[in-house]
Amino acid sequence: MTSHSPLDDTTPADTTASGTPVVLTARRARAAADAIAPLPRSVKDAALLAVADALEARTDEIVEANAKDVAKARAAGTSETVIDRLTLTAERVAAIASDVRDVAGLPDPVGEVVRGSTLPNGIDLRQVRVPLGVVGIIYEARPNVTVDAAALCLKSGNAVLLRGSSSAYASNTALVGVLRDAIAGADLPADAVQLVPGESRDSVRELMRARGLVDVLIPRGGASLIRTVVEESTVPVIETGTGNCHVYVDAEADIDMAVDILVNSKAQRPSVCNAAETLLVHQDIADAFLPRALDALAEAGVTVHGDERVLPYAEGPKAAVVAATEDDWEAEYLSYDIAAAVVDSLDGAVTHIRRWTSGHTEAIVTTSQAAARRFTQLVDSTTVAVNASTRFTDGGQFGFGAEIGISTQKLHARGPMGLPELTSTKYIVTGDGHTR
Repeated sequence: MTSHSPLDDTTPADTTASGTPVVLTARRARAAADAIAPLPRSVKDAALLAVADALEARTDEIVEANAKDVAKARAAGTSETVIDRLTLTAERVAAIASDVRDVAGLPDPVGEVVRGSTLPNGIDLRQVRVPLGVVGIIYEARPNVTVDAAALCLKSGNAVLLRGSSSAYASNTALVGVLRDAIAGADLPADAVQLVPGESRDSVRELMRARGLVDVLIPRGGASLIRTVVEESTVPVIETGTGNCHVYVDAEADIDMAVDILVNSKAQRPSVCNAAETLLVHQDIADAFLPRALDALAEAGVTVHGDERVLPYAEGPKAAVVAATEDDWEAEYLSYDIAAAVVDSLDGAVTHIRRWTSGHTEAIVTTSQAAARRFTQLVDSTTVAVNASTRFTDGGQFGFGAEIGISTQKLHARGPMGLPELTSTKYIVTGDGHTR
């Protein structure tokens, strides 16, 4: 059994005479967004540092609340990979606090001049970054997203509405309580960070239809959640995608390097979207590479779902290989499983990727500059890695700070979304009595 999505619950939402709780929450967020948008970096950074200190000071309270969610998830038969994403320990809370401090140390994108010039008529024209306004985040059982999203939104001058899943309700409630207390103590409006009230589908649908109060929605979670938000929302959506990531081992790959990159891409943390889900191997290197790769994956606890050209290599005592089905090529396992196929050529690998990829991250392992160049030119995903693990597709690893998500769409933002992606722009036109 998997974790509950924010769209899975059926408890009716409460309403009030003056509007639903969701609408009232969104109105408060709009007022808070207007208040924080013009604040200087020093004020926002002070609030973020207060948040980091509060997370560390109230770690026991957060971990205790999280333990309730974990116990509930285990009782419901939730998989261990999902429980891993749900779990907060003292060490993980400390890491989250450290990420918040890192965000405080990043440059403030608000007010940055994207481009500017003096026009021939003497008018000064500047395009500058401005906050999006009110950002809604709909996400599943990863309470670290609660803090990451809040920190990035605050730094970029936005208010945030957080709608996590019921499986992390106690954790998110505790975290948001800490966040609100900390920013209020730093003279920011507490309503800049709010949980969307209710645990029902109705509250999510209201959020998706709060056009005019909410400026943008960002869904983070499984394919079903993302698809529902994209298809049903009247609020603009920045689509984050699932991670059917590929590792292609070229004919001219260094085998030791390829084995290391494959195992790291798959097994270092299989429950995240940048973990590899498919292995493609050039036929010319299959004899040398696959026996070692299958043994290394088996030692890491990974089951390989191999095509008919991979299965003959599963004769070693360690290899754990089962026959692949058509469903395996599009699977985002988020577990110790990987699909594997032998391809005739680099172009064959590209053809496979184009058909099945979710557009997240693809990697090539090769010593050939020509092969690397062709692969990066032909593969159209947010990130293409050459001789590096797929696990590097991450805002923190890219130096962006804690990311809001990884966008797999092509408008506004693509790839790991840091602070600049949480801004829009406006033009400032300065004249001296100019008329047209």
